Amino acid sequence: MLSLALLRHAKSTWDNADLDDFDRPLNDRGRSAAPLMGEVLKSREFTPEVILCSSAKRTRETLDLSNLGKSAANVVYDDQLYLTDTATLLSRLRSVDAENKVVLMIGHNPGLHGLARMLAGTGDAKSISRLEDKFPTAALALFRFPHSSWREIAPATGHLEAFITPRDRVNS
Repeated sequence: MLSLALLRHAKSTWDNADLDDFDRPLNDRGRSAAPLMGEVLKSREFTPEVILCSSAKRTRETLDLSNLGKSAANVVYDDQLYLTDTATLLSRLRSVDAENKVVLMIGHNPGLHGLARMLAGTGDAKSISRLEDKFPTAALALFRFPHSSWREIAPATGHLEAFITPRDRVNS
């Protein structure tokens, strides 16, 4: 059994128009949402063995503030995950060593949303519907796969365990 969490970076700032997109930091809302989503994963006893994180500033800050990087055996900052397409994200996920059964991927839309939609085969109908609709900043999709190797991951083979947004946590 494989477990995957897809986490979109938290809300970033657009205050500095001269700043390159890659270098945009989190805003106040993002800095409060990232630790909240880290707590969600901890409460679900999701401890990643590998974290695949876009190397953009906002994804690195999301990881740092979530406090998840401290518990992972291996954190990989990957330029390939920056604003990439769904196919590239799936390919990167399939390249994870089979010995690692629990993976967290932190990235960007639209690719991350596309990957989540692609992987969701079964799960709670309401959660799947919400996931289909949008993947907001700091949203989290948790999947389980009945496979022993990440190479076996294919469209619609994932069971969506949960789809959680910061707003869900604040309103609960």
